[in-house]
Amino acid sequence: MATKQGMCKNCGSLIIFDDRNENCECIFCHCIFPGAEAVKILENPDDYTFANEEIAETSESTHFYATKVNPDMIESAVARDRAMKAKEDSGSIKPSDFEISPNDVKAPAKLKAILIGATALLVILIIAVAYPFYNSRKKLKKEISEGISVLNEIVNIDTSADEAGNAKGYTIYGQSCQFIKLAVPSQITEDKCKQLFEKYTDLRAEKADITSDKMKGVTMEIFVSNGIYEVTGEGGVISVAFTEDAPVAAPATSDAASEATTEATSESK
Repeated sequence: MATKQGMCKNCGSLIIFDDRNENCECIFCHCIFPGAEAVKILENPDDYTFANEEIAETSESTHFYATKVNPDMIESAVARDRAMKAKEDSGSIKPSDFEISPNDVKAPAKLKAILIGATALLVILIIAVAYPFYNSRKKLKKEISEGISVLNEIVNIDTSADEAGNAKGYTIYGQSCQFIKLAVPSQITEDKCKQLFEKYTDLRAEKADITSDKMKGVTMEIFVSNGIYEVTGEGGVISVAFTEDAPVAAPATSDAASEATTEATSESK
């Protein structure tokens, strides 16, 4: 069995028919005529005039319907659509075969367990590496703070603590306590800045067991009323740089205000 294509001699529609049948039938206008004629019309439809007559369909006569390319395609699509909607309502299926649902990307239980285990191991590893550094820095800061009063031999520094336990007159920070900020209530000379720096580096080297260049990498900032001293050192050489606070400009007096002040002074005289 083979299928052939032709054209309806009445309405011009495409006809697909079984070559075992002598006749073919148009499913649109129900015109029944020889299949050979349908094939001939399809070969050169421009030379043919279609009548477009209305032909009544009869249930008694033999039908020569064309063979379907996709049998029951419409019926299957409708049935599938109904089944899909029913499953969508129950939440057991995704709306479309071309849409990714959470179920499509859900990781297997074994993979989840591996990921959770790896994450937990990574966190533990980070804590195991970081905690000794944190603990050693905290211990060093405490030991330096306990001996910070040695700086009072040079200048008065408030070493007391506030309610939160933070020192009022100084701040020590950095992984190796290499940074310190001091608040000095009075003016200070560069020589005293150097002495403070040397005292602090000696104290830090003693508590941290530093045997090489004790000044290298250390920065001391000394806050005074009119600016900040920054003290650094390396190889026993101490450098001091002073940054003065920007002066606050007095508000400009307008000409009218000046004249009014002058007139008032003259009248009082």
